[in-house]
Order: sequence, then structure tokens, then C-alpha cells
Amino acid sequence: MISFKQLPLEAKAAVAAGVIFFSMILSRSYLAEQLEFRTRRWLLRLQMALFANVLMLIGSLHVWRSTVTTFSRSSAANSFCFMPWKVAVFMFLALAHSSFFTLLFLVAEEPYFFSLAAYTCLGAYIILIFFLFTLGSVEQAYKFLAGRGAKAGTGNKNSRTAMKPILSVMLTIVLTVVGLLNASRPPAVNSVEIPVHKLPSTMNNLKVVLLSDIHLGPTVGKTKLAMIVRMVKALKPDITVIVGDLTDSEAEIIRPAVEPLGELNSPLGTYFVTGNHEYYTSDVSNWFELLKSFNIRPLHNENVKIVSPKSTDDWFCLAGVDDIEADALRYSGHGMDLKKALRDCSSEHAIVLLAHQPIAAKWALQERPDINLILSGHTHGGQMFPLNAGAYFLNPFFVGLYKVGQNTFVYVSPGTMYFGIPMRLGSRAEITEIILRSP
Repeated sequence: MISFKQLPLEAKAAVAAGVIFFSMILSRSYLAEQLEFRTRRWLLRLQMALFANVLMLIGSLHVWRSTVTTFSRSSAANSFCFMPWKVAVFMFLALAHSSFFTLLFLVAEEPYFFSLAAYTCLGAYIILIFFLFTLGSVEQAYKFLAGRGAKAGTGNKNSRTAMKPILSVMLTIVLTVVGLLNASRPPAVNSVEIPVHKLPSTMNNLKVVLLSDIHLGPTVGKTKLAMIVRMVKALKPDITVIVGDLTDSEAEIIRPAVEPLGELNSPLGTYFVTGNHEYYTSDVSNWFELLKSFNIRPLHNENVKIVSPKSTDDWFCLAGVDDIEADALRYSGHGMDLKKALRDCSSEHAIVLLAHQPIAAKWALQERPDINLILSGHTHGGQMFPLNAGAYFLNPFFVGLYKVGQNTFVYVSPGTMYFGIPMRLGSRAEITEIILRSP
């Protein structure tokens, strides 16, 4: 029987990841009620950081072997540049691995340079892994189809082996720069007209500004939030809604960065529902209190009547549900409860639902097909290549406007900022201006 010591490093990392994942399940279920709140919060976030790092270790070993070990066996190992290259690759991997720990130790009013560098390296790491794997697969397929694997000369083989990491690194550098530049631009303002069945005629052209996935934390701070608030105010919305993932940190730590939200002054109110990342902070109650102090109303499985400024008899129901991750995390007093959220919301009036994840939107429509409009986020439009494909296949609604049935629409925001990695590839940050049309 093979002992743990005899396993290759990749297998050891996989075993360690399994152990950490099992410990996460234990702490979320059996230990959840036994641990003190602050201890449980730190344990959860530490486990998530360790789990991500152990999984990354498998990829990092491949990166090191492809970009360093490969050249150490050639004449390049004797060149002046080889040692600086080894140091650069090591520092790159170390920064990428450290990114998850910045959530624990480096969150403030404005991002630290180290956090920005670490998450940039994480984004580049993901791109590099993709190209190393893709080009390696193409190389193996070529060898198989050409039937030349065993016949190729040593010189040609070494040349081809060196080309793969060189090309991967060059493509990674180019796409990283493009992604950083794209994410550094202000969010695009996207205006969308949506017909809402049973919306009163006095509320025709009502303007709703949709924000999602701002992710205040290690790489998004007060300056960027202030910019978003200025853009929202310039649109002069009747209602502003924030559909989750506003933050990645505890309310007390990042309170100064949230202050610009106090300048939102939509006449019919500003509303908020939780996303999965609010529950990762384990600080939802404090966030609710902080948002209320800025005159932002959390919709905690509840609804409000949005009354027409022209007639008090005309109104529609605006409801919000907790994010579905609250159930998975066994977060006490929270979890998606559509019946509670839509209490007193009858099909005689238009119903607009705020639900962070598109899968929650799908579940809501299965239970209440009379909902007229659901506003979601979560997907980030994939945020960056090559994650776009995964986000597309894992969500029933990916990004943009969808018509479901005869009188229902779902709009999924691609996110107003980004999570962690300050890059956008194949997607664009967005502030959505939604114009509600009465039939």
C-alpha cells in the first residue's frame, strides 16, 4: 500500500484540500452552534483561504515545472537572466497565493498596494494556467494525430517544449494588461427599457438604477464607491437597488469606505438585498444597521409598496430575498424565504423581486410565476477570461435581459465593480438604468 509520503506533491495537495473541505463541512454544521460568533467568522474565512491555496498549489507546481524546471535542463540555465527569472516566477506565485489572506489582514478605507498586486497576480495566474493547459493539450493532440511523438529529434523537441511556456507567458502578460485597463475604466451606463405587466400608467417611465457586486474590500475602496455614487446621482433615479455582494469585509473595519452611500437620495428609496459574500463576512446584522444609518433599507425576506408620486392608489410590490448561500452556511435567521418575502404581494399588482443569484430567480419563478421582473447579479458576466465559460454554464441566466413566459423578465447585472482581481476580460462593469414601461 502506498504511504502518504510516497505520493507525488499534487496528490498530497489534493488530499490536503479534501481534509480542509471536510473540516469546512464540520464547522458549518456540527460546530456552528458551539463556536463563539467571532471565532466562527474567522475560522470560516481562514478555511476558505487555505482551501483555495491548497488547490492552487497543484497549479503552481505545474507553472514552476513549465516555466523554470523546463529551462533548467537546457543551455538557458547558464545564462545571466535565469536566476532573476526564477526569483520572478517564485514571487509571482507567492503573491498569487497570498491574495486570499488579504481579506483577513489587509482591508481598509482604500486598497493597499500589496493587495492590488496580489490579486493582479492571481488573475494572471488563472490566465497562465489556462494557456499552459490549452497549449499542452494542443501539443499532445498534434503528436497523437501526426504520430511523430517518438520520432521527433531532441533539438526540435526541446525547442517545441520551450515555446509552450514562452507563448503562454507572453499571452498572459498581454491579457493581464488589457484586463487591468478595462477594469480601471468607470462602469458603463446601460439603459434598458422593460415592460412590466400591471404596472400603473402613472408609473410609466419610472427609473430604477441597479447596482450589484461592488465588493468593497481588498481591491475596491472609498474612491471607487464615491465615483459610482456620483454616476448614480447624475442619472436621477426614482429608485436605487443594490442586489448583493456590496462587501467582502466586516462593517466595522470598512465603515469609512461605505460613507459615500449616504449621498444616495432616490425619492422612492434605496434598497438592498444580501449576496453570498455578505454571508462570508458573517457580519450581516451589523451591515444592516450600517446601511440603515445611510437611509438604505435592507429587504430581509420582505417587501415594500412603491407608491406612485402621482397617485396614492397606484403602486407595485418591491420584494427582496436573502441569498441562498445563507442556507448552505446555516446562517441563523437568514435564508431565502419567498413566501415571507411576497407576503401580501398579490398578482393584482406588479411584482418586482430582488434576488442576488440567478438560480434564486429561477427557483422564485418556479414557485411564483406571477412575478413580473427579477433583478439579479452574481455572475459578473464571468468577469474575466477564461472564467466566463464557467459562469455561463453554471447559471440559468448569465447576463443581460431575459424574457421568461408571457409577462416575466429577468435582468442579470454583470456587476458594478469586480471581486478581488482588478481585471475585466470579456465583460464590462455596469451601472444599469432600468426604465419601467407600463403596458
